[in-house]
Amino acid sequence: MTDSRQAPDALAGQLKRTEVQHSASSIPGREIVQVLTEIPAGVESGWHVHPGEEVGYILAGTVEMMIKDEPTLTLCAGDGFLIPPRTPHNALDIGPETGRMLSTYIVEIGEPLSTFTH
Repeated sequence: MTDSRQAPDALAGQLKRTEVQHSASSIPGREIVQVLTEIPAGVESGWHVHPGEEVGYILAGTVEMMIKDEPTLTLCAGDGFLIPPRTPHNALDIGPETGRMLSTYIVEIGEPLSTFTH
């Protein structure tokens, strides 16, 4: 189910992203969007932000997660991560296989799910 109020997602043109679910939240002004993202080996998402929290879990592959002002994380299948609202970050699949991550976003209604920062 897709909410027609949601603006386009900047990352949709960069990576394979499949919306798993999209629904209202009990938090006023927020909605919950869950997305499966696939990043081919050697590809990065590009620096971007989300209008809310991203709670993620690596399903497959090895991903370097760069979060502004934090040490780079090397995440493997079974690792979770949390990115605060509007915090610039970039994910790079270091291979050799395609990285797959499941992310749940708790975001402001009507905002783009992701926006490039530079």
